[in-house]
Amino acid sequence: MILMIVGAIFILRLAFLTISKKNEADILANGGIEYGVKNTKLLTVAHILFYLGCFVEAYVRHTILDQVGFLGLGLLLFAFIMLCVVIHLLSDIWTVKLMIAKNHQFNNHWLFRVVKHPNYFLNIAPELVGLSLLCHAWWTLICVGPFYALILRNRIVEENNLIITQILPNTENNCKHVTGEGRRF
Repeated sequence: MILMIVGAIFILRLAFLTISKKNEADILANGGIEYGVKNTKLLTVAHILFYLGCFVEAYVRHTILDQVGFLGLGLLLFAFIMLCVVIHLLSDIWTVKLMIAKNHQFNNHWLFRVVKHPNYFLNIAPELVGLSLLCHAWWTLICVGPFYALILRNRIVEENNLIITQILPNTENNCKHVTGEGRRF
């Protein structure tokens, strides 16, 4: 049962990836630019390794859905709800890649003010912890988790730099003030 749940979660992740791919193509077609290509590739590999590691550990352990697994499911549900919220707020500029659309505007929504990177802290982190709890994948969490965290930290540094050097100046040039209707990276 756990393996079917992990498979369903992976398929759900692929569905969100199709949204990203469409947005990526539109951004590039309209003059946008991709940044941090190497780090994005590392994040992709780390994400796949994390899912694969959790799947293998669940298979080897013959993991059953217990209280720890239900806690993991709860975190996964929260993570995917937050992903939907972030996608809704960012709309056509949400991607899994680090991209800046032409005339990219800063999104001053309260969620981005309270949690600077909700996609990372409210989606990815709970997703990975939830998946490892669901699968009882302690080795994956201990071994792959720190590498994933380091790669994600680098992404956040890259993103913060782009917000400061590209997005905020663009927003200031096109708007007198940042509003909740602006776009956030």
